[in-house]
Amino acid sequence: MVTEEKILEALKNVFDPEIPVNIVDLGLIYDVKVDGGKVGVKMTLTAPGCPMHTTISQSAKEAIMKVEGVADARVEVVWDPPWNPDMMTREAREQLGLD
Repeated sequence: MVTEEKILEALKNVFDPEIPVNIVDLGLIYDVKVDGGKVGVKMTLTAPGCPMHTTISQSAKEAIMKVEGVADARVEVVWDPPWNPDMMTREAREQLGLD
């Protein structure tokens, strides 16, 4: 059975190439919806002009598709609310030396 937890765990294998922290701990994942084998994810990036936009969202989709039971995945990049460092987990802030 596909669950939000399994999707988030898979997304922890996706990293912003410029920041050595996964996209979940960076706070880039805003929403995960699971409907049977269909998964929809809303995510953002650290900056609207991020040149890695396509690479990161494609990597996220590929990670989701590897979860057993997922038949289709849609990753939508959104800009509202704008990302800020407060969205990171405590672990991510510590890893980056921000705490």
